[in-house]
Amino acid sequence: MGISWQVIQQSLPVFEKGLVLTLWLSLIGIIGAIIVGLVCSLLQYFKVPVLHQIVSVYVEVSRNTPLLVQLFFLYYAFPVFGFKMNAEMCGIVGLIFLGGSYMAEGFTGGFNGVSKTQVETGKAIGLTRGQLARYVVFPQGFALSVPALAANIIFLIKETSIFTVIAIPELTNTALDLIGMYYRSNEYLLVLVVGYAIILIPLSILLTILEKRVRYGAFGN
Repeated sequence: MGISWQVIQQSLPVFEKGLVLTLWLSLIGIIGAIIVGLVCSLLQYFKVPVLHQIVSVYVEVSRNTPLLVQLFFLYYAFPVFGFKMNAEMCGIVGLIFLGGSYMAEGFTGGFNGVSKTQVETGKAIGLTRGQLARYVVFPQGFALSVPALAANIIFLIKETSIFTVIAIPELTNTALDLIGMYYRSNEYLLVLVVGYAIILIPLSILLTILEKRVRYGAFGN
């Protein structure tokens, strides 16, 4: 069976809604993951008592369990304990929970790359932990973290395809629903691939440019 461009054209409005929802959920989830990752990384870097052990457990649990399992737990187990969320909120929380651990590892790698001499010098002149984080560790560590953060952003956007298991009408779920109704796999899978390409290819280019500019600003090459 050949590809029908008419079928593709008729499906575009539905896929457009799925594309917008995918972008929206990704944006909120990634922003939340960066915030969580940054806080967790700083707690680990400065070895804040008790909290850095809690963060270590969180990172290990999050990175070593699939997003699919995490979403099932949020969507089906949380209501048993009185915490009920709609599907989209579960998706966002799941993305933040998973992404936060990956972002934390990315930031930690960057922060650990900051010269120990500069950190010790900052302590010697009386900088507090907050001042060290703000003026010494974060600016340089962030530049070193950009490659890992860029990779994590792409990874998290791809992970939104898992949201189909809790019936969020993002791109993948839209394609599967249309295939189930009209049995036009070739057309709908082609649009699905193009949809992700529209998101990921320009984003990859932008992140590569950002990485080069940050590296040049930090290291001059």
